[in-house]
Amino acid sequence: MEKKIPHRFYLTEEQMPTQWYNLRADMKEQPDPLLNPATGKPVSEEDLYPIFCKKLAHQEMDATTRYIDIPEEVLEMYKIYRPSPLCRAYNLEKALGTPAKIYYKFEGNNTSGSHKLNSAIAQAYYAKDQGLTSLTTETGAGQWGTALSEACSYFGLPLDIFMVKVSYEQKPFRKAVMQVFDGNVIPSPSNTTNVGRKILAENPNTTGSLGCAISEAVEKAVSTENCRYVLGSVLNQVLLHQSIIGLESKKAMEILGEYPDVVVGCAGGGSNLGGLISAFMQDKLNGTKPNTRFVAVEPASCPSFTRGKYAYDFCDTGKITPLAKMYTLGSGFIPSANHAGGLRYHGMSPILSKLYHDGYMEAVSYEQTKVFDAAVQFAKCETILPAPESAHAIKGAIDEALKCKETGEAKTILFGLTGTGYFDMKAYSEYLAGNMNDYIPSDEDLKKGFDSLPNIK
Repeated sequence: MEKKIPHRFYLTEEQMPTQWYNLRADMKEQPDPLLNPATGKPVSEEDLYPIFCKKLAHQEMDATTRYIDIPEEVLEMYKIYRPSPLCRAYNLEKALGTPAKIYYKFEGNNTSGSHKLNSAIAQAYYAKDQGLTSLTTETGAGQWGTALSEACSYFGLPLDIFMVKVSYEQKPFRKAVMQVFDGNVIPSPSNTTNVGRKILAENPNTTGSLGCAISEAVEKAVSTENCRYVLGSVLNQVLLHQSIIGLESKKAMEILGEYPDVVVGCAGGGSNLGGLISAFMQDKLNGTKPNTRFVAVEPASCPSFTRGKYAYDFCDTGKITPLAKMYTLGSGFIPSANHAGGLRYHGMSPILSKLYHDGYMEAVSYEQTKVFDAAVQFAKCETILPAPESAHAIKGAIDEALKCKETGEAKTILFGLTGTGYFDMKAYSEYLAGNMNDYIPSDEDLKKGFDSLPNIK
């Protein structure tokens, strides 16, 4: 008789990891280095000091330290909402009629409604510890801006948030929550920065992009005394902090006598996906579990992995950040304004890009109506309204479970439920009213972004 697994399983506070895991320490080949846009040469840690906190710059460049202690002050704030639950989706399994076992790691049990708080707390702590007096950032769907507002409020740091204009207009309640935590929210592109004014002059009706917002936030940081920029995805330091998701998941599954055959995560810039797969990818890299599959799920309207190019590109539209080797659609790529599913960034984490390029990961993309179909089915079965971003992973997990139904294989599937969708009701309303459209960029649309890629081999 199969051992009865609880619907929700929590590690104890004492079982919570006290170190982050640095996946780069076990990679066979390292991602290509960041390049200084002025010289074309690899950046040094010191080159990053004008933009990032010193400790975060060090973490960004550290490819050899396997485990890094989580500061006590960060652990104490983590304990407000962690460990997060590992859940068994019994009702979804039943509805699908699949022999597969479906687990999900739920990261929505905090006010930000997402996993983003895991890195926000760490970055705000390091800024405060360095004696900085303010921070800047960008946000797309609003989860990162909300999380960082919480963390900065906790550590007493003023925060400017450049929010992608289309999200700013679609999600007024996200803006309100950030303001509750004293975040100063600015629609991007804006007239408050040189790069914002330049973008508006070239395209006055632009709906904005994360690349635009990053440019503005970086400019604000480097032109403001004792201020630094922090980012919620893509960077190595962020994937390091998010590794707590995978470490908790692996420990919980070990206690339950389980191990995933397939790990599925949504993919925008890579923070949740990188964190979720981290501890399991370690086993694949060292040969302990070589057959585990890792599936990245992205929107068809912003298909960095599935249709992007593996090339050096700017991380921002204004082309002021270091160049990263990643899967990218071009820093000038602007997602369609009707795209409501999040995951809007033009590029992908260099770590994940390298793993995908070397064949350790797979990737699929879905139209947003199919993603919302999966979100509604999951909500009806499991009683959680998922964030549209998370729903991409749900769709991927459902498809994997249906494959098991066809083959009769009782595989174990783990996916990341990155957060809740209670601030995404406009998107759900559009979907329920039948007004949601699927936009898939043509090859000609994508070519515009690819043509702007820097000529770096």
